[in-house]
Amino acid sequence: MNINLTIFGQLIAFTMFVLFCMKYVWPPLTTAMRERQKRISDGLDNAAAAEQQLEQANEAAGKELEEAKAQAAELIAQARSRANQIVEDAKVQANEEANRIREGAQDDIDQEINRAREQLRERVGELAVEGAEKILQSSIDRSAHEEMLNKLAAGL
Repeated sequence: MNINLTIFGQLIAFTMFVLFCMKYVWPPLTTAMRERQKRISDGLDNAAAAEQQLEQANEAAGKELEEAKAQAAELIAQARSRANQIVEDAKVQANEEANRIREGAQDDIDQEINRAREQLRERVGELAVEGAEKILQSSIDRSAHEEMLNKLAAGL
């Protein structure tokens, strides 16, 4: 065995192995690595885009939350204002109703006073006639002296 021939044979076998690998093994491996590199790159780009969209969504949600809070505060202020207005209206209506009741009661009292006065006048007239009858010891004709009794009652 010749060492040169062995080295030369090994060199030919190694060269054939390298050529075989370069032609049949290396292209699919490099293609797979390029595809994987592309997928990783696309994934990182998508992740960055998703992160940016998430930030935008968070900002939009924050703005909408602030708007909702402002609207809620405005609604609460309107409700309080309306409640105060309702209370004030109720107070005004209650005062009007109390005044109306007071006026009605005053009218009733005035009517009762007038009725009592009329009854008192009639009673005084009757007492005057009875007194005059007793004084005169004679009967006074009520129908004949009705006009005089009315004047007497009006004078009281």
